Amino acid sequence: MARNRAVRLVAVSHYFSTTPSGPDRRREIDVAIRGRQVRLETAAGVFSGDRLDPGTTVLLDTVDDPPATGVLLDLGCGWGPIAIAMALASPGARVLAVDVNSRALALTADNAARLGLTNVETYLPEELLATEPDLRVDELWSNPPIRIGKAALHEILQTWLPRLAPGARAQLVVQRNLGSDSLQRWIAAELDRDVTRLTSVNGFRILTVR
Repeated sequence: MARNRAVRLVAVSHYFSTTPSGPDRRREIDVAIRGRQVRLETAAGVFSGDRLDPGTTVLLDTVDDPPATGVLLDLGCGWGPIAIAMALASPGARVLAVDVNSRALALTADNAARLGLTNVETYLPEELLATEPDLRVDELWSNPPIRIGKAALHEILQTWLPRLAPGARAQLVVQRNLGSDSLQRWIAAELDRDVTRLTSVNGFRILTVR
């Protein structure tokens, strides 16, 4: 994803800014990550900066563990709960945490460090793709940024879903009222991917893309 394109995508909301406005005042919260209680840092200017987002909770409580080895991707990492869950489950894997928000990347890196997780790497999307243009991932988890609009969301998924390695899968959590069913149809039709609904919990769908 080119730098100027990424900037256009993030203009919709403050937590999609590359450098959020306002001071980076951090605070600690206690959260449950797949049954493990941890204390992590959050801040304003990132996605769900005051709590573990309900959709992310459904994702982490529902999906099976990622592969034990290989390349795992958290697309839109925020302050890091999905990347941390992947790293805890698969310490032998390489976990890539991607976000356009520099504050989110710093939080994710620091939260991984405070838990002693050495297998988490943080990247701006254009930085990762420039460094590793032939990147393939063995598992992708994401609470994708639905509210940026269909065109921008589709562009993100067109960039990253084709990077699934043969036999790999993506697990996406999407709220039903925000278009999970239409997104499922779009992925199947436009990206020619096998996409199924794993479950539906509290209005959130988990879409499995292969």
